[in-house]
Amino acid sequence: MYMRHFIRLFSAMAGPRPVVFSGPSGAGKSTLLKKLMSEYDSVFGFSVSHTTRKPRPGEQNGIDYHFVSREEMQAGINNGDFIENAEFSGNLYGTSKAAVQAVQAKNLICILDIDMQGVKNIKQTDLNPMYISIQPPSLEVLEERLRGRKTESEESVQKRLRAAKVDMEFSKEPNVFDVVIVNNNLEEAYGSLKQALHEEITKVKEVKASS
Repeated sequence: MYMRHFIRLFSAMAGPRPVVFSGPSGAGKSTLLKKLMSEYDSVFGFSVSHTTRKPRPGEQNGIDYHFVSREEMQAGINNGDFIENAEFSGNLYGTSKAAVQAVQAKNLICILDIDMQGVKNIKQTDLNPMYISIQPPSLEVLEERLRGRKTESEESVQKRLRAAKVDMEFSKEPNVFDVVIVNNNLEEAYGSLKQALHEEITKVKEVKASS
């Protein structure tokens, strides 16, 4: 019943094809997405996820995440307000239907930043996004980046590394992602990202120019 409701929901949604970004924490998704949004602010709209974790230094509520209490988010999940949700390191994360609808209503390409389970969930709907995986060059480089944040406990670093190992293997599975970008050099990775999205960006620009 729940998944059929998803399919009806997304069939009713109009607008440009969304883009799903996935990859382990520390791979550089956030940095690449901020560059993309900065250069193409009239083309992309970010689907702001919900989380029950505390904000990191510099993060803003409603921009980086919707920071909510566990009780509030669990109530939304129970009410069917989320496309996907997962728990990691004791915190809930999820993408709300309202967040996606708000972006598509503006004729923008909706960006969804989600984990592996979210990718699997969305593949069971007819949202039909482009799937892009952002990966680190190695686990060693990823560990260095995570420790460089100085915001993670040792337990959290180890959990993220274990999850990253699974994520990196998941990105190699056939027919899961349309594009896999290894972020070894930020500018090169960003160039690959823009190339992958060129066709969708052009479509949105043409629609806006003719309207």
